Amino acid sequence: GSLVAAVLAHSGRLDKEHLGARVGRLSRRGEVCTMINKKYSEFLPSMQSAEDLVAQVEGLASNIDLLKAGIENEVQRDLNVAVAEFTELKQQLERDTLVLSVLKKLQEFDTAIKECSSALLEKQYVTAAQQLEKARSSLRSLESRRGFELKILKALGTELTVQTQNMIYHLGEEWQKLIVWKLPPSKGSSSLEAVVLSELHLHTVPPQDEDAAVPPVAAVLQALAVLGELHSKLKDFGQLLLQYILKPLISHPSLEPVPEEQPDVFILRFRSQELALDESSPMEVFEKIKLVFEVLHKYLLNVPLEQPGEGRKEGRVTLAELLGELIWEELSDCLIHNCLVNSIPTNSSKLEQYKEVIESTEEFEKALKKMQFLKEDTTALLKYACNVDSHFANKKCQDVIMAARNLMTSEIHNTVKITPNSSIALPGLPEPGSGDHLNVHSPSSLLHNGTVNLGSEGRLSPFTLCLPTCRISSSVQQLVELAYHTLLEATASTDLCCVQLFDCVRNIFQLFYEVVPTYHRENLQKLPQLAAIHHNNCMYIAHHLLTLGHQFRYRSTSVLSNGAATFVDMVPAFRRLGMECFLAQMRVQKGEILERLSSARNFSNMDDEENYCAANKAIKQVLHQLRRLGTVWQDVLPVNVYCKAMGALLNTALAEIVTRIAALEDISAEDADRLYSLCRIMVEEGPQVFTPVLEEDKNKKYQEEVPVYVHKWMTFKELMIILQANLQEIVDQWADGKGPLAEEFSAAEVKSLIRALFQNTERRAAALAKIK
Repeated sequence: GSLVAAVLAHSGRLDKEHLGARVGRLSRRGEVCTMINKKYSEFLPSMQSAEDLVAQVEGLASNIDLLKAGIENEVQRDLNVAVAEFTELKQQLERDTLVLSVLKKLQEFDTAIKECSSALLEKQYVTAAQQLEKARSSLRSLESRRGFELKILKALGTELTVQTQNMIYHLGEEWQKLIVWKLPPSKGSSSLEAVVLSELHLHTVPPQDEDAAVPPVAAVLQALAVLGELHSKLKDFGQLLLQYILKPLISHPSLEPVPEEQPDVFILRFRSQELALDESSPMEVFEKIKLVFEVLHKYLLNVPLEQPGEGRKEGRVTLAELLGELIWEELSDCLIHNCLVNSIPTNSSKLEQYKEVIESTEEFEKALKKMQFLKEDTTALLKYACNVDSHFANKKCQDVIMAARNLMTSEIHNTVKITPNSSIALPGLPEPGSGDHLNVHSPSSLLHNGTVNLGSEGRLSPFTLCLPTCRISSSVQQLVELAYHTLLEATASTDLCCVQLFDCVRNIFQLFYEVVPTYHRENLQKLPQLAAIHHNNCMYIAHHLLTLGHQFRYRSTSVLSNGAATFVDMVPAFRRLGMECFLAQMRVQKGEILERLSSARNFSNMDDEENYCAANKAIKQVLHQLRRLGTVWQDVLPVNVYCKAMGALLNTALAEIVTRIAALEDISAEDADRLYSLCRIMVEEGPQVFTPVLEEDKNKKYQEEVPVYVHKWMTFKELMIILQANLQEIVDQWADGKGPLAEEFSAAEVKSLIRALFQNTERRAAALAKIK
């Protein structure tokens, strides 16, 4: 019962809740329906308006379709026809316009040609030339039209060419009447005789009875300018002016212009002065050239012309300016190379006098600029003249190098003797000291006896640092003198010139180093005396190079004073050059000595007469060669060099003989005697080849000192002793390795000689046992 009651209670609650929910939903639906009705009532008029618009649009679209169909069918066809007619009319208009312009140009051409002919008959050359240019402009305009060609254009071109050439011909005749050259028969010659016969006639003033017949010069020149022919006429005139007037006035000092003015003509003649210098001063040349330009400017060149061009004020230019552009470069080069170059001083002391030349050059350029022959910025001559220091240095260096080259290519065998007491013509140099900004030690004082005081350390001879007595080429002595004088010139010049001259002196010695061994190569290789002289020359130059720069260090405050001007770096090269040449000659002489001794048949079997004669001949040939060398080197080489050279050659001969004899395996008693006699010839006559000086009595001293210079001399004498000694004497000479024989020969060499000289006996065996 309780369960049923609970179920019923629950069911009642459910029905109430369900009913409440349904009532809620129904109320909400009523609200929605109200809103829909409201929206529908608002939407309905808008929908009706849209439908009306759609109906109108459809009507308009139908009308548009009808109009489009009408346009495509009727209006487009009429439009195409109109466009075609317009295009045709436009093309016809263009053709008519082109034909009209062509006819107009043809009319202008014809009118210009007729007016040109008429003006030419009246000798109105400027008008005629201008009409020709108009005709040429019209013809160019006709020819420039593409796609429109007339056969008549070729005929018009021919007519224009004929008229132009006719005009040029008439102007050429008038030019020849205005400017008349009377040249010598041999044209092209610019000799003095030909120039004196030359004349220039300027008919720039018309005769009184023919004023109308002869046109003024300005008209002819202007007409030529219009036609473009003035340049070629002026160029020809300028070349004749240069060849027959301007250049001869520069090249021939005796030539001077003689102007002559007559009523209807101006004449320029020339005359030659009998007494004239070899070279004209620049001032005189400038005055002559200026006189020529002044008269030309007065009678010909002062003509203003219409000459359009870049840089020209209002297109006007004078004939002088045109001529100047054509000939000034060549004229200025001629003035520089044939006038100003010759006026450059050869000595620095004359540089101050060159200011007059600079002033004269400046006045000359100003005069030409005033006549409008030169532009304001043209200063080629003045720049060259003002740069005199550089030109002086260049000219001086060129002269010095040429003089040096001539000395280097002269004969070497012309010699002078140099002694410690000899004084050559060198410039006097000041003593270092006063006026010098450097702190230097004073030189050692010379004592009254000629020696140098070195304090407590001792004394040196005044000849200690002098070159030994020898002979050098006179050309080399002159070359060194040239170097000294050039450096002295450098100290008195500007810094730039000083450096250039110093470099020039270095170039002199570098040139000697390169040229002399090449130029005289054949003689230096073949002639021993020349090789010796060349050796002395190189040593002489090296001797002076040691102090050459230092001697000028205290000479003013020039760039040479900073110590950088030195020649010491060249000393080793010159010493090496001299030694290599002389050593090459020594090798040649040694080769000849060895070649002669090779014919001695190894000095073997001297008991054979033929072998002995061959050896004897070889010995005499070697001695003859040495005597000949001693003669050609006598009084040429310094004594010490002479003795060393002759000693080395004699030593070569003796060493070869000793080697050949020591190599013999069997020497009979007769062989030993003959070998001894050959050796005695060498010992007796060998010292006699030492004749370094001309005085015979003084040569004995050097002949006695032969062992000093011939290293194998004592060896050779010990060999002679062995050839004549018995076994005991040889053992005594050896003295247990302490005797004189042991100092020259080894034990093996002595034993070999004993075996060759003596038969195999007990005594020989005992002697050999003692040689150890």
